[in-house]
Amino acid sequence: MEKIFTEQVPEPAGHYSQAVVHNGLVYVSGQLSIDPDTGETCTGSIENQTEHALKNVEAILSAAGSRLDQVLKVTVFVADISLWSRVNAVFARIFGSHKPARVVVPVKELHYGCLVEIDAIAIVS
Repeated sequence: MEKIFTEQVPEPAGHYSQAVVHNGLVYVSGQLSIDPDTGETCTGSIENQTEHALKNVEAILSAAGSRLDQVLKVTVFVADISLWSRVNAVFARIFGSHKPARVVVPVKELHYGCLVEIDAIAIVS
């Protein structure tokens, strides 16, 4: 088992790894819309937050030797299910023709007041 860390995303605030690689798969911990350079948290529209969270997932995947087109499954936690169609539109734009399996979990609230959190499982090249 290999623990993944990259300075391209915020350092974990708790007792967990950004990702773990095991048996050819990378398990990416939930990512919020936090800018690692500025520390700004969850700013902007749901589209902006979703895109930024996916960029954080992508940076961790890259550090682990994977890519977005190798994602098998994502879990999306959304603080307001009425925003789902807007989150889905960002996924369609970023993932293109690649359609990983996905679970959407409506939640009452997320850490720091964020509207979306995304984790992923992907194949390591």
